This record gives sequence, C-alpha cells and structure tokens, in this order.
Amino acid sequence: MTLATARHILVDTEEKCAELKAQIEAGTDFADVAKEHSSCPSGRSGGDLGEFGPGMMVPEFDEVVFSAEVGTVQGPVKTQFGYHLLEVTSRS
Repeated sequence: MTLATARHILVDTEEKCAELKAQIEAGTDFADVAKEHSSCPSGRSGGDLGEFGPGMMVPEFDEVVFSAEVGTVQGPVKTQFGYHLLEVTSRS
C-alpha cells in the first residue's frame, strides 16, 4: 500500500486559500501560515496530518495526495470542510 505524509491549511473561502498560496509561493513558511490561518486543529502543528493511506482521508484529498508532486503546494482543493492548500511531504 502507498503511504503519504502531508500537511494542509483549511480556510472558509477560495479567495483566502488563493491568497495564502501566493504568500507561500512568495517564500512565507507553510507551517507559519498554517498556524496563523488554518481552521483545522492540525494548524497548531503547522498543518501536519501525519502518515495515511488511500481511503483514510476524503476523496478530494486522496486524489491530490497520491498524484501530486512531493513538495509542491496544491490547491485550492474544495471539500465539505472548506478550501484546502495541500502539500505532500513524502510518499512511499
């Protein structure tokens, strides 16, 4: 089974998500942005979701996490929770 580790930032709007993505791409640290802006409890740990396999997260996550290039920020990704920025930190 493929396993991945990822971190994410959850916000309410697509606009906010895009704005934060631009900040990260301009050099702001992902973990700092997560701590400041993410509405998910994982924000406190820099958005870290730990390790998981296919089917353990919502389908929209799986689609990105198991296909995107490691170390690139993906999003906005819409789920029933809101809008996410996702970064795959490893995949094996």
